[in-house]
Amino acid sequence: MVLSRFWLAIFISSLIYVVIGLFTSNSYSVDLILNGKKDDPILISEKYLNQLPKFVKDSIEKAPEQTMVINRDTLNPDTTYVYKSKTVKIYSGLQKTDGLLPTCKTSLFDLVLPLMAYLAFFCGLMELLIVSGAAEKLAKKLSPVFAKVFPSIPQNHESISYMTLNFAANFLGLDSAATPFGLKAMQSLQELNPEKDRASDAQIMFMCLHAAGLTLIPTSIIGYRAAENASNPADVMLPCIITSFIGTIAAFLIVGIRQKINFKSASLVVALMAIIAAIVGLLFYINHLDLIGKNAFTSNLSGLMLVAIIGFTLVFSLFHEKKFVAKDTTIFDTFVEGARNGLHTGVKIFPYVLGMLVAISFFRNSGLFEIISNGLSFVFSHVGVSKPITDSLPVAMLRPFSSGGSRGFMIDSMRTFGPDSFTGRLSCIFQCSAETTFYVIAVYFGSINVKNTRYTLGTMLLVDLVCVIAAILVAGWFF
Repeated sequence: MVLSRFWLAIFISSLIYVVIGLFTSNSYSVDLILNGKKDDPILISEKYLNQLPKFVKDSIEKAPEQTMVINRDTLNPDTTYVYKSKTVKIYSGLQKTDGLLPTCKTSLFDLVLPLMAYLAFFCGLMELLIVSGAAEKLAKKLSPVFAKVFPSIPQNHESISYMTLNFAANFLGLDSAATPFGLKAMQSLQELNPEKDRASDAQIMFMCLHAAGLTLIPTSIIGYRAAENASNPADVMLPCIITSFIGTIAAFLIVGIRQKINFKSASLVVALMAIIAAIVGLLFYINHLDLIGKNAFTSNLSGLMLVAIIGFTLVFSLFHEKKFVAKDTTIFDTFVEGARNGLHTGVKIFPYVLGMLVAISFFRNSGLFEIISNGLSFVFSHVGVSKPITDSLPVAMLRPFSSGGSRGFMIDSMRTFGPDSFTGRLSCIFQCSAETTFYVIAVYFGSINVKNTRYTLGTMLLVDLVCVIAAILVAGWFF
């Protein structure tokens, strides 16, 4: 219900702002909102040639193809004059994201179809883990700890192994694997849910822990920094890990208090200390490596772990082939059946993804998001928050809505202020330490047709806020 109202609020407020802007001449055309594409020049006005200043008029008539660009610099958008069919069209600035109709197209071809391919492959592997008995063995090993965090889940339930694989994939930055494992976990938890249209406590806890995004190897962030010629692309790695760990602990505490979890449980404390020790140990190891060693380690560990998961699944299935024979199937046929289920899941979640992405596109292209972002930056700058922090806030604000959009702001901040500036580094930490909250809720709950998400959205946004504050403090400590 909360997500539905928020979705409507985005659409209606953006629509009102567009209409007001059109009638008050703050905007010239609504076509960019409907049909425009990311990085297209924005049409701001159209005039007759004789209405332009004389120097502009003379320059356009002499310019090649009767097109002239002025104010060419790296910090401000160019103004372009195009003379055609007796009128001059004036363009200034670039469109932030695709319009409504292109978003519909790219949602299918650039997001959902690749996601369906990932789902098909990893759901095929998950089916092998189930039939071979590997999932059951993993669940038995982890049941004592998960019983404290998820008291409503029976011991040795298959959802434990799915959640473990999801957390592990996130931990290693394997986004393509994390989503299929997470969707499988939600479907498994839904089987235990007595109220099918209402999120269960276990589903909320899992969602919030997943959204906190505990990451050990921020490979994509390091790659973007290397592309922008940072002196040490991996220097934000430790701040990213610390910030995401703080967010994960905050998510666990907030949801745990709400669900009255026993935090004094010995097994829970031991598990938490073991995780902390493992992270600290890896950090010490990574920290003693030189730059080339860090780059090699971070780029190879995730890939090797994914290969290890695939290899273990296939080898374990081969050694337990009798279980497949007992169910009158083969290893390959089992994989195909799981892949088919993954495709069905992809088709089911497409409308939820489409609805959310279109709303976000409308919100950004209407100009309302920019007004709110600039307003908050103005307020923060006047209450003592330094300019390097306010310059990076658009990344933090957009991250819950759109990973691609916040990534664009992150890259822009590195190009504008420098990848080794405080703003550039803080933007990278913002990008790494939180999740695309609205997208994740739409995908995960949409896959199981849960309408009432209860307090999930509020909790995840609160965790996002904790990550933002933690990122600022950690960045200030390190840089």
